[in-house]
Amino acid sequence: VQLQASGGGLVQAGGSLRLSCAASVRTFSIYAVGWFRQAPGKERESVAAINWSSSRTDYANSVKGRFTISRDNAKNTVYLEMNSLKPEDTAVYYCAARKFNIPTTQNEYDYWGQGTLVTVSS
Repeated sequence: VQLQASGGGLVQAGGSLRLSCAASVRTFSIYAVGWFRQAPGKERESVAAINWSSSRTDYANSVKGRFTISRDNAKNTVYLEMNSLKPEDTAVYYCAARKFNIPTTQNEYDYWGQGTLVTVSS
């Protein structure tokens, strides 16, 4: 499974971006997908995740109410809609996938995409 993250860029504080994670596999509908981010000098952290059926979504407290994760299985794509962006959201964002359910830890994800850089200016 190959994952392609895209949609990053430079945005002013308060602005919005939508990230996309496109998968190469036809059975993408059975995969849970997580979004992660890593800021310079910091550890990678979980941002949001969605299970295979979209019946469960998880969010980090820092993004609740501002970010929304969704999926379009017909397009083999998971999205991360980011609103009310803050300078502290600046990071490289990664998507990852594993079959079915959202894992407990990020190390349990089987497939990772390359990152897409999000920069939020103040």
